[in-house]
Amino acid sequence: MTTTDRWWPDGPDDDDMLADDALSDELDGDADTADGGTPALYEHFRVEVDRGQAMMRVDKYLTDRMQRVSRNRIQQAADAGMLMVNGSPVKSSYKVKPLDVITVMMDRPPYDNEVTPEDIPLDIVYEDDTLMVIDKPAGLVVHPGHGNWHGTLVNAIAWHLKDLPKYNADDPHLGLVHRIDKDTSGLLVVAKTPDAKTDLGLQFFHKTTRRRYRALVWGNVEPDEGTVTGDIGRNPKDRMLMAVLPDGQGKHAVTHYRVLERFGYVTLVECVLETGRTHQIRVHMKHIGHTLFNDARYGGHEILKGTHFARYKQFVNNCFDICPRQALHAMTLGFRHPVTGEEMDFTSPLPDDMERLIGKWRNYISNRILE
Repeated sequence: MTTTDRWWPDGPDDDDMLADDALSDELDGDADTADGGTPALYEHFRVEVDRGQAMMRVDKYLTDRMQRVSRNRIQQAADAGMLMVNGSPVKSSYKVKPLDVITVMMDRPPYDNEVTPEDIPLDIVYEDDTLMVIDKPAGLVVHPGHGNWHGTLVNAIAWHLKDLPKYNADDPHLGLVHRIDKDTSGLLVVAKTPDAKTDLGLQFFHKTTRRRYRALVWGNVEPDEGTVTGDIGRNPKDRMLMAVLPDGQGKHAVTHYRVLERFGYVTLVECVLETGRTHQIRVHMKHIGHTLFNDARYGGHEILKGTHFARYKQFVNNCFDICPRQALHAMTLGFRHPVTGEEMDFTSPLPDDMERLIGKWRNYISNRILE
């Protein structure tokens, strides 16, 4: 048996649990494409089956041969058409045969996954020997991934903690406990010790943390408050998007929302996460007909509500320029300190772009009322 192993392995099992579905951050960048727009594929793992190998499911076969890669991850690769035998995609139930050549493909080239400390400014809200809370600006990628191997929040944290003897940026038992999207601003907690990450991660898993978001969404949201429940998974028509799927086809997700202010064609809402799925607020609000304002990935960068007058279109385009990203901010974060047991709550003020955006809509609706 010969192998070539360059595939990005699974993180620790608890990372998927602690981050509560952060795995797909890797897809935040645009995939390389071949001619015609088809994503280019790169070989990350190759093995030639021994002549005397008995027939065995390919997912089990690879689980025994790929370090730190779970069977579930291999099945996901098969579902995405990335698991090949003799050059053709196969299902995870395929039975390997002697001399089969098995390859795992990805839509990004192999890379050295060692985190490089980089001197990137951090807005540290709180820090002690156990953890720190960071207020992330919009536009900063949280974790290295496709198209963003450098210049991320993780690189910045590695620099800030580089003189801490026991901190290793490449150790999955340390560091970020949860994540938010690149173009979402707001609060994140970082664990400096393995015990802290385990404890904080369990708090996220058991839903005892407190997280509130501010979002400006298209449309007049009714009623004043409500709950969106819908399984979230990859959109079968576009793997770069998430979507609400039929029961059992995605991961259970619950978002509570409350109207804070109405501006006619858009609404300011507070969202409380009961779960933490990829793009959860963005997907759930779109699902109920209220896409986040200027969320380019989910269509919010189009004028979805309002008039056809040129003056209104110019007003909205000016709003897009003021806040050139989805209008979403992780405003509050609360948890129990893993060492002292103290309940800790942090609040991040709305960033300037969202403050200006909301102020512009507030003035707009006030002027309409006076007209």
